[in-house]
Amino acid sequence: MSTGRVVGLARSDGHRFSKQPCEALELVAGLGVAGDAHAGSTVQHLSRVRKDPNQPNLRQVHLIHAELFDELAETGFALSCGDLGENVLTRGLNLLDLPTGTLLHIGSAVIRVTGLRNPCAQIEAFRPGLLSHMVRKRSDGSLERRCGIMGIVEVEGALRVGDLIGVELPEGVRRPLEPV
Repeated sequence: MSTGRVVGLARSDGHRFSKQPCEALELVAGLGVAGDAHAGSTVQHLSRVRKDPNQPNLRQVHLIHAELFDELAETGFALSCGDLGENVLTRGLNLLDLPTGTLLHIGSAVIRVTGLRNPCAQIEAFRPGLLSHMVRKRSDGSLERRCGIMGIVEVEGALRVGDLIGVELPEGVRRPLEPV
């Protein structure tokens, strides 16, 4: 099991792009982050609710790696925890290379990785020019989405800044992450 660390946590009780930093989060199994507008067993993201409000919520918890923020700072984009709507800011773990179904053990909670966050136009509205750093074309023409991963809460519990993150890879065939 490899490890990373939680370096920031955030939540928002309203449907705003950015979330407010906090020292601890409570995760509720099958729902997500207690007190966060995106918690629920069915989709909570407004654009997805308009399409089909009965879809399962595969986006209960949003995680981003702090190394992305470091890279963006070098290009003039200073970002803080919660700015891109993430709940958990990590360090020392390559989130984007994890396969679908990976279990992340954080504090007393377990999050099952469901897929990639699909960067949207709200990122460009938040900071003009930022979207082009969140989605890039690979040499084969496919898109590289860099804006973190999404997951669902398998085991509820508390997360705190400084918690270690244990990674449990799925058995069998490992499927690469796709946008959810």
